[in-house]
Amino acid sequence: MSNDRVMMIAEKETFMIRVLEKKLEDAGVECSFKSWNVNDIHDSWEGTGLVVAYMEEDQRPSEHVMHFLMDKNVDEGVRVIFIGEKPDIDQIVEQSPEDLIYKAFKRPIDNDDFVNCVVDHFKKLESGEFKKSILVVDDDANYLSLVREWLKDTYKVSMVNSGLQAIKWLGKNKVDLILLDHEMPVTSGPQVLEMLRSDEETRNIPVIFLTGKNDKESVMAVVALKPEGYLLKNIEKKELLDTLNDYFLLHK
Repeated sequence: MSNDRVMMIAEKETFMIRVLEKKLEDAGVECSFKSWNVNDIHDSWEGTGLVVAYMEEDQRPSEHVMHFLMDKNVDEGVRVIFIGEKPDIDQIVEQSPEDLIYKAFKRPIDNDDFVNCVVDHFKKLESGEFKKSILVVDDDANYLSLVREWLKDTYKVSMVNSGLQAIKWLGKNKVDLILLDHEMPVTSGPQVLEMLRSDEETRNIPVIFLTGKNDKESVMAVVALKPEGYLLKNIEKKELLDTLNDYFLLHK
């Protein structure tokens, strides 16, 4: 199911909140209201692509609710728009993970700015802008296509078929993770990693090696290069997705 709905959360559904809901609906955005209750929010979560947390004066959500929203962001990447008084907003922004908050509006807000912000969020969500980006480097075109097919629904995937192309591509593009073939002709995976680590612009890009060899000597040679990890190229789709998901959760 697509995540194309706004969940509006507040202490109660006031006149101001109903005005915002109506404006969102007029803009073609489905919206539902829930009070600050974790069970109600959890039970209605399916299909939610954005949370709007509306705080009246002295009505901040409890720590329990905030932890729930943070966990949802980590697990599913759902962002939050906060609306409230300046002291409350400032405190929440300071204490919350950067990726949790899409926007913070101090009351009173401009309704049109708010609606435009929500619409802009869903455009970015639909285009995949919030997805983590992965560069796959491998000289085997068939393997590149297979991995791309496996990852494309979850990540923004780019592909190159040589180490030198990878270096050139990274000169113009940013990426969250590189899946790098260990055994490539001309410029091997270890040589590519050495070049990446020697350049200020790329030295901190995480690299996970792909290797077709699983004997102890080969694995130790890969590990000695100190990548963020390594994956055997005979890995199945589910294991690959689970491994990448765990990696990004751990390094969030």
